Amino acid sequence: MNDKEQILSRLASSGMPERPYPDFDFTPQRFDDRRAMFAARLEAAGGRFVAMTPGERLDEVVRRCFPEARSVASTLSEVTLATLNPDRVEDPRELVDLDLAVVPGAFGVAENGAVWVPQQVRHKALYFGVTALAIVIPHDALVDTMHEAVVRPEVGDFAYGCFISGPSKTADIEQALVFGAHGPVAVTVIERP
Repeated sequence: MNDKEQILSRLASSGMPERPYPDFDFTPQRFDDRRAMFAARLEAAGGRFVAMTPGERLDEVVRRCFPEARSVASTLSEVTLATLNPDRVEDPRELVDLDLAVVPGAFGVAENGAVWVPQQVRHKALYFGVTALAIVIPHDALVDTMHEAVVRPEVGDFAYGCFISGPSKTADIEQALVFGAHGPVAVTVIERP
């Protein structure tokens, strides 16, 4: 008998009662106010939620949220203050350290404040190399949980996409939390009406 068999034999003879597997059938969580939960969870992750008012232009919201941004990349036609179209950049390293990127998101998840961001630009480096990231989502594009999110058609189209929930962060052994260690220092989700 080898070591593995000895260990398993001892465990089997220890007299521990057998326990049935837990029932995997459950009802996913639902939120009375998805929008409020999404905003709270996004902010808990270090991000910011901004709702546009009817009649407000996206340029106005971007300028209000990022008044210091000088280099702004976007392919969205409503972002006329963009200084760079990222699809015209050949080398993705040119997108690193831009002040701001304004990109579309498909939908948000209330339980964790995450947004599904499908790659709709030439280089996905845009999502991770900029100093600040603004993700624009439609008003009615929130789901309660990741269970709902992963079965949406946008997630299963086999193209690149990722869930983003707040800025990148890391903590070391001394428990110092650092934002922007692996990507944007700031993430703002803008909900358009």
